[in-house]
Amino acid sequence: MSTQPEDTKEHLEPVVGTGEKDGFEPSRVYGDYVELPSGLPDEGTALTARAIIIGTILGSVVAASNIYLGLKTGFTFGASLFGAIFGFAIMKPLSVIVPKAFGGGYFGPKENCTVQTAATAAGGLGTLFVAAVPAMYRLGLLSKEPKDDIGKILALTFITAYYGLFFAVPLRKYFIIKQKLVFPTPFASANTIASLHAVGGEAEGVYKAKIMAGSMLFAICWNVFGYFLPGIRSWHVFTWFHQAGCAKCFEVEQWSWYIEWTPAFIGAGMLSGLHVSCSMWLGSFLAWGVIGPVLFHTGKAIEPFLSLNKLADPANHPTPRYWLLWPGIMLMICASFAELFYNWRSIYNGIKGGFNEFIGKIRGARGNRADLSLTNVEDEDPAPPHEQVPVLVWCGGLALSSVVTITVLAAVFKVNVGEGILSIILAFIFGFIGIQASGQTDINPVGAIAKTSQFVFGGISRGKGMTGPDTLPQAQLNNLLAGAVAGGAASQAVDMVGDLKTGHLLRASPRTQFIAQIFGTFAAVFIGVGLYILYSSAYPCINDPEIEKCSFQLPSVTAWEKTAVALTSPKPSIPTSSGITAIVMGIVAIFSVILRHKLPSKYAWMVPNFSAIGISWVLQTTVYSTAMVIGALVMTVWQKRNPASWMLWGFALSSGFIAGEGLGGLINAIFQMSGLEGEKVGLAVGCPLDEFNGTPAYCG
Repeated sequence: MSTQPEDTKEHLEPVVGTGEKDGFEPSRVYGDYVELPSGLPDEGTALTARAIIIGTILGSVVAASNIYLGLKTGFTFGASLFGAIFGFAIMKPLSVIVPKAFGGGYFGPKENCTVQTAATAAGGLGTLFVAAVPAMYRLGLLSKEPKDDIGKILALTFITAYYGLFFAVPLRKYFIIKQKLVFPTPFASANTIASLHAVGGEAEGVYKAKIMAGSMLFAICWNVFGYFLPGIRSWHVFTWFHQAGCAKCFEVEQWSWYIEWTPAFIGAGMLSGLHVSCSMWLGSFLAWGVIGPVLFHTGKAIEPFLSLNKLADPANHPTPRYWLLWPGIMLMICASFAELFYNWRSIYNGIKGGFNEFIGKIRGARGNRADLSLTNVEDEDPAPPHEQVPVLVWCGGLALSSVVTITVLAAVFKVNVGEGILSIILAFIFGFIGIQASGQTDINPVGAIAKTSQFVFGGISRGKGMTGPDTLPQAQLNNLLAGAVAGGAASQAVDMVGDLKTGHLLRASPRTQFIAQIFGTFAAVFIGVGLYILYSSAYPCINDPEIEKCSFQLPSVTAWEKTAVALTSPKPSIPTSSGITAIVMGIVAIFSVILRHKLPSKYAWMVPNFSAIGISWVLQTTVYSTAMVIGALVMTVWQKRNPASWMLWGFALSSGFIAGEGLGGLINAIFQMSGLEGEKVGLAVGCPLDEFNGTPAYCG
């Protein structure tokens, strides 16, 4: 399970196999498959219009939630288990009620897999719109309004989506069949689908779906309620203490120390557990309780504490947030790379063998075998030829998408052809690394390692002398586009291979899944662009750095924006003390990974997750880590006191909380666009003071 924000590409979904976080009793595994009930009717290809339509709709729900939560917090959440459970709850009764002539008929586990695949594809393209694209607007690299750039944004989204999708296909055989990587979340999805279609599974599945729907409805209503009464949703306890006579407590409030009852992050804490949640809270405490105040009181940083905008001389007069940004980014990158390098041998063998397999397929021959201790069994593809994706289809699609990617980057965004080719190569490399890491650990580090592409292209632009006023904007655009294409395409490939793992476990047709991915991805392009335009129209502060007050914290956006500026700027823009701290903390993060692997398990939990600490240093608020700790404590107590109840309720409840808060945010955006603005119609009850001895001001 990944517990990282969009910079490290997290999808908070339960790990399978421990019985602690997944909410499901694992099925027995026979060879490469999960156990399915005997005597199921033949489903054929399991490719139906109803499965793709329902899956796409469910993926759209997740996409709407992810773009809202990603802009607000930097976190996004996976769609696979959500699509599997809700898809079953919708399709199973419809298959009985609706006549066969109108789309009814038997609904089995393979078609359930098709629903889940379409949902994952439709819900998985939010990364562009919570990081690189808003950063381009904030730097003035595109038009003033996204609606004026619909063609450009659609083109960028298409090339990111389909290049990643096509090069995922040939990697299926190597990573899934030869290496037999576990892929914990895809395994959980397959296991869940199998259990839903088992004897007695229907009643349990419908019950879980009701829990999910109920918690989602509650979270929607709670978020909309908080739009009009934000001081009830957020408890500004230090303001209350200040009003009761504690003079210093108002300063604590200014460092964002308050409690926000956010269902999404209470749910995230329930899924991620105490170790990650407490590590995040430790990071918040260090950043906004110790380091930030010390920087300010010693004159190393200036007010406003939590701002990144309008810094005249950031290298010498940073805000605490700007100063902490660089150690935070370094922590995330170093922790991710340390985890990769610790497992360098298996990753090297994986990349080498996968590359040989890939080249072998292109040549129409069997690729060389990697020397892997993992593969001592027959590795013939169990899918019959008519269920596999034809080589001509994926190979032609890969070639076409590569050419289109280079052409779009050159013609639309003025990116040099050589740099376009380099971004594709980086996407390919990051995809290999991400699939290997995700398959082994369920952590997809693509977002963090894709930041290295910004360093690569920053070096290229400096080498070409693109630091003058005429060339600097193009250098910054190239920097952000490189990260967007390399990271987005690689992330898409990782998600698609994960789906193929779910299908493999359920004996589903890879060709059917590929078609579902194509349709889901096609819908995702338009859904993502439309939602981004909706949010940025409702909240102009997303794209306009001149607007100080914003309902969105934009942590991933600002990290990408400031990184692009720092790497292309003609003069240093990182404070020296911050840079030194970043190097030191990067070394600490590397040693923490080594220490955690070397220590016995009974002591390893004491080593904090420094990637999670880095997240808290990039986020400019403490409320999300506090909410995650609350959720993790609830999970821990619940699981110990009534594990059976937790297994039934846990994932469904937390997943509904996550999806519901994002959908509530979508409704709030519509209110905002329609003129029903929170500041005009909302109440300031419970909100902090607008100045030291002032009156409460609307805090939505």
